[in-house]
Amino acid sequence: MYMLKYTLKRIGLMLMTFCIIMIMCFVLIKMLPIVVNVQVGQDAKLIYGQLEARGYICNVVYDETTRMWSFDTVPVMIQFGNYLRRIFLNGDFGIGVSMLQYRNQPVWDVFVEKLPPTVLINVYSTLIGVPIGLGLGILAALKKNKWQDQVISVGVILLISIPSIVMGLIIQYVFCYRLRWFPLSMGEGYDYFTWPMFRAMLPAVFSLCLSSIAGYARYTRAELTEVLTGEFMLLARTKGLTRGQATVRHALRNAMVPIFPMILSEFVAVLSGSLIIESMYNIPGVGGLYLESIRDQDYDFFMLLSGFYRLVVLAAGIVVDISYGFIDPRIRMGAK
Repeated sequence: MYMLKYTLKRIGLMLMTFCIIMIMCFVLIKMLPIVVNVQVGQDAKLIYGQLEARGYICNVVYDETTRMWSFDTVPVMIQFGNYLRRIFLNGDFGIGVSMLQYRNQPVWDVFVEKLPPTVLINVYSTLIGVPIGLGLGILAALKKNKWQDQVISVGVILLISIPSIVMGLIIQYVFCYRLRWFPLSMGEGYDYFTWPMFRAMLPAVFSLCLSSIAGYARYTRAELTEVLTGEFMLLARTKGLTRGQATVRHALRNAMVPIFPMILSEFVAVLSGSLIIESMYNIPGVGGLYLESIRDQDYDFFMLLSGFYRLVVLAAGIVVDISYGFIDPRIRMGAK
């Protein structure tokens, strides 16, 4: 019963935080001047009419003498009210306006189309990074102060010190350009579960997961080293358990309590890093789309993608908090 109340409370706080963040995002992006990109051959009247119909501008006038358009900006909070009304009443998240390749396309449809590559490279990064990172951390803890521990520690320091974008450039140059083991970019395609598509994703996946592997290894080594020196481990050995049995049955179980929630937190960090990596490898995901929406000030795309990333981060925080209660019985008992 306590866990249910705690979960509902955390969800309520998450929704409140989410609303505050989205209001801030909307207000901050609207503080910038509205930029309307009208290319040769495009109907400027139609573009300005779309912005006016969506409640962003008003009093649109075309001056025949100067051949320039003028308009007034609708107050920000009225714009936000119109935006919410379209979403909750019509399920309308908007249409593309500023980005040429997505102009007049429903924002939600483009988002759904671009989401699978982003999800896959982050899931692949986690599936590869977690077992390798935990394995290296366990090995380093069991071989503390020996050559294996020293080699792993040096590698961890190097990987943590190199940003994902620099690691991506190194991987792209060495393995994609020089050795040609992988394609330079992923490109368009929808057969995401085929070998050519998976092979095209691997450079981006490794660019993201190498720093995660280092983080998992360092954290696992620190936690397991501390657990191995605990008094309960000495008690387990005096009861006749071998070092391996005591490690598997007791040390690893206790060390995993703080490590498991860290995996979710690291997934959020990988998701943030994928914003740049997607653009670097030409991956048609929502990360590159998010950066384009900021650059071109496409408000509807920016708001939807900002909401997506904020919601993932906040939901991961809730899962981390709740997982502590399920993994560690002491937390549940202490709460009672």
